[in-house]
Amino acid sequence: MEGIEQWKEQLEQLKIQLEPWKNQAKDQLEYLKIQLEPWKNQVEQRLHPAIKYLNQVPPVQLYAAIAVLLISTLFLFSIRLFRRTKSNTIVLTGLSGSGKTVLYYVLRDGSSHQGTVTSMEPNEGTFVLNSESNKGKIKPVHLVDVPGHSRLRPKLDEFLPQAAGIVFVVDAVEFLPNCSSVSEYLYDILTKASVVKKKIPVLICCNKSDKVTAHTKEFIRKQLEKEIEKLRVSRSAISAADISNDFTLGVPGEVFAFSQCRNVVTIVEASGLKGETAQVEQFIREHVKP
Repeated sequence: MEGIEQWKEQLEQLKIQLEPWKNQAKDQLEYLKIQLEPWKNQVEQRLHPAIKYLNQVPPVQLYAAIAVLLISTLFLFSIRLFRRTKSNTIVLTGLSGSGKTVLYYVLRDGSSHQGTVTSMEPNEGTFVLNSESNKGKIKPVHLVDVPGHSRLRPKLDEFLPQAAGIVFVVDAVEFLPNCSSVSEYLYDILTKASVVKKKIPVLICCNKSDKVTAHTKEFIRKQLEKEIEKLRVSRSAISAADISNDFTLGVPGEVFAFSQCRNVVTIVEASGLKGETAQVEQFIREHVKP
């Protein structure tokens, strides 16, 4: 009982101590209310014509205007969000031995690393392209070199969803012996849902074009189109639904051409070992803005 009495006494003392603060706060609120009164009157005067006008507007028009405002706001917000989250990932892929890894290092630091060796794991890094290293503040590129061995190609699917572009590297010297394999791999990429739905641009890079025995990009383009046309016909014959791929290529009744693809497909010549990569860099910067 004594403890309770002591608590009561302490509460009473606290109440007495807080009383001046209570009165002071009350006075300050009254003063603030007086100060804000003119502002309140001005706001009411300015809003009155708007409220009067809104009361005269038919409900249907008012609701339509509100709907347009909301849709416009959401549209602008989605555009800004898209711009903020736009990918800076470029994927290098192609058969083993095509020179992807050399190209990766040349783009990164200007060195071919003496030709390197066949990659068994993806090389990936985020950096400013070597040719742009002295150009001030530039947006870095997330470059991924995916191994070309058939057993390791599923790794490609890990990077495609965030890709801004694909560089498909072809050995221009050894193209004919590998034409069938190159075409099958390219066909698989061009029919992937992640590529078609996002319309990811593809650059076919004819590497080692500095060699005397290298085939021209036009020759390689025509041969690839012929081989892909054969694949398209043969796979469609197996199944009208094309079970092995997400989408079919080309236009029914017409011979296949890259121009028929839903995404943009271009072809250039380059030489990783010679550092002749200007067109590859141009492609990268078209899809990863500086």
